[in-house]
Amino acid sequence: MAEQKRDYYEVLGLERNATEEEIKKAYRVLAKKYHPDMNPGDKDAEAKFKEASEAYAVLSDAEKRRQYDQFGHAAFDGGAGFGGGGFDFNSADFGDIFGDIFGDLFGGSRTRRGGAQAGPMKGANIRTSVRITFLEAVFGCEKELTLDLKDPCPTCGGSGAKPGTNPQMCPKCGGKGQVVFTQQSFFGMMRNVQTCPDCQGTGQVIKDKCPDCGGSGYKTSRKKIQVSIPAGIDSGQSVRIREKGEPGSGGGPRGDLLVEVIVSPHPSFARQDYDIFSEVKMSYAVAALGGSVIIDTVDGKVVYDVKAGTPTNTRVRLKGKGVPTLRNKNIRGDQYVTLVIETPTKLSKEAKELLKQFDAATGGSLDAASRAEKGSKPKEEKKKKFWKS
Repeated sequence: MAEQKRDYYEVLGLERNATEEEIKKAYRVLAKKYHPDMNPGDKDAEAKFKEASEAYAVLSDAEKRRQYDQFGHAAFDGGAGFGGGGFDFNSADFGDIFGDIFGDLFGGSRTRRGGAQAGPMKGANIRTSVRITFLEAVFGCEKELTLDLKDPCPTCGGSGAKPGTNPQMCPKCGGKGQVVFTQQSFFGMMRNVQTCPDCQGTGQVIKDKCPDCGGSGYKTSRKKIQVSIPAGIDSGQSVRIREKGEPGSGGGPRGDLLVEVIVSPHPSFARQDYDIFSEVKMSYAVAALGGSVIIDTVDGKVVYDVKAGTPTNTRVRLKGKGVPTLRNKNIRGDQYVTLVIETPTKLSKEAKELLKQFDAATGGSLDAASRAEKGSKPKEEKKKKFWKS
């Protein structure tokens, strides 16, 4: 008895309403995993690869999928009025799937149709960093960077060829920038496309190189670049400067310059999103009786009125004293200030005496300690002793 075939959707690990892209993605994963060239001699992997390929060949074809959804496997074994004998793998469109697979397996590279790098291409981006202060991050600033940047060689005009000569069409790829080669696969000979190794995809080779740039077409020089750091930027964020990166090819634009901002810590302020956090000391008298404290903000000093009876570690909010938002510098976060009672460490004799008087007047523990030192006992203790006797 022939072995029962598994459901094609189950083979690919998909729901029956899977999209075309989901089907292709699922098969790509399985094909790379179980391909015979990746599992030489593994019969189990070979069987799973065949099973996945058969499932993809059906479900990737809209008409075959419709037939399968209606009749199941019978649609292809003659049980539903169709021609028996299964289907032909060669009729299935594996297209880009095998382009990816063989590119990964054999080191090939997929390229767009009509030429590997034909047409203008944007240059690569350049990354650098700049360090600024906390306040510069809050209010924004201007910085000047010195970088090594490439420009077209003035001697050859960027062609890379010696003056009086021109680049020639690459004989290996015929100026297409790509070469086609065949590769033996599980399904037979497969065509694969690879960037031409002689011209690196440009379609041209330089026989007589420019003596000034060595055939690269570029000269490197140190340049000063002005960078505008916006108000409200945070450490780790980047500023993009358009077309200050590597030169493009084929007439394409330059890449961009990406400047990562590193903000130095501040001795008094800490930041979270657009809010600022700080701490201010207040005397016990101000905390108990009420009074004023001076608070440092990024805009300068402000006077804050403390209410009588304010406990230590009370947090107050100064609205609009935080960091400006990047989208609108007129919208700012808040500053949260923690009020901490400062305990004096050095007191004069007079101050100590006054504190003792204050403690006694408020029923503190200093007076009890003094009485204990003199040998006196609290009345409650004497009463308990009397009853014991």
